[in-house]
Amino acid sequence: MPQDSSLKHTPLYSVHVELGAKIVPFAGWNMPIQYAGLMQEHLAVRKSCGIFDVSHMGEVEITGKDAESFLQNLIPNDVTKLKDESVLYSPMCYENGGVVDDLLVYRMAQDRYMLCINASNTDKDFQWIVENSKAFDVDVANISDRTAQLAIQGPNAEALIQKLTDVSLKDIEYYHFKIGKVDQVECIISRTGYTGEDGFELYFDTEKAEAMFRKVMEVGKEFDIEPIGLGARDTLRLEVAYPLYGNELSAESNPLEAGLGWTIKLDKDNFVGKEPLAASKEKGLEKKLVGIKLLERGVPRSHYSVTKDGKKIGEVTSGTFSPTLGLGIALALVDKEYSKVGESLNVEIRKQSVPAEVVKLPFVPRSVKK
Repeated sequence: MPQDSSLKHTPLYSVHVELGAKIVPFAGWNMPIQYAGLMQEHLAVRKSCGIFDVSHMGEVEITGKDAESFLQNLIPNDVTKLKDESVLYSPMCYENGGVVDDLLVYRMAQDRYMLCINASNTDKDFQWIVENSKAFDVDVANISDRTAQLAIQGPNAEALIQKLTDVSLKDIEYYHFKIGKVDQVECIISRTGYTGEDGFELYFDTEKAEAMFRKVMEVGKEFDIEPIGLGARDTLRLEVAYPLYGNELSAESNPLEAGLGWTIKLDKDNFVGKEPLAASKEKGLEKKLVGIKLLERGVPRSHYSVTKDGKKIGEVTSGTFSPTLGLGIALALVDKEYSKVGESLNVEIRKQSVPAEVVKLPFVPRSVKK
């Protein structure tokens, strides 16, 4: 099947083709959506191990004496809590409180940080970061093109990667990292991921990507590794209720309503978007992000209406068939009065009104290392 030549390729594109992946356009890139099949790939990550090419993600380096104070002003979460070799999750907001993106902040040193941002937002984010850096003594560099990223996720991930590195992986706590060699290549070895399973994200030089991928696959045979496409990446993150930019988060969304209140530190001196978010919290939230499971057959999808007694009270932000649970699940933004666990609702799927119930999140327990 011919691919769109106007789209970007990761350095592993030819490997994906060789492995028989189905390639689709995603966020300006030609990316693998599946290899052996979504169900098989999903269950491999839950039961053994999977490898994801996430080299399309963006990376931005912030250096200089004002690096910490700049980031503290740029995002709502508290950057001062970070120590060297630790990672912070946060939204990044516009002045009106809407979300520019959600990202990870890596602290290398007090004057040096790396941000990992979403592929679809890399150029927009970079411009936003540069624009907001002008009053601070910092340098901002987009290092995305020279940075490859692989995610190795699942119960066997640590044992597999340990075979390729002298770094003691058991000593890396969740949301922490070390810099060390994996298969003789210097990497940021980060105990983070987007699946709800234990695992690592490796950042390293783009030119080493193909050799690294092949080595992990080769060593991973004894750990039942599978290459994983974007399809299973989405079902995995949805089962553990991780938000996705463009679905739960957007320029129009309120991160408090999207369940990210724990990342919004309103006691900080200042940050971009503080005033409207503080006002929103004080006024009280009108909507809330909830988990919904279908009580009959059906697959909920983004933008499907959620109703109560025939009245629209919200809409699905992300929905899928859960391979682990064997039923339809969704995240939905609904009027707050209908957000209690156990609330009976309906999801409008095509021309059918399918009964559903609000459930406690996450849908599937997270198995990250605490």
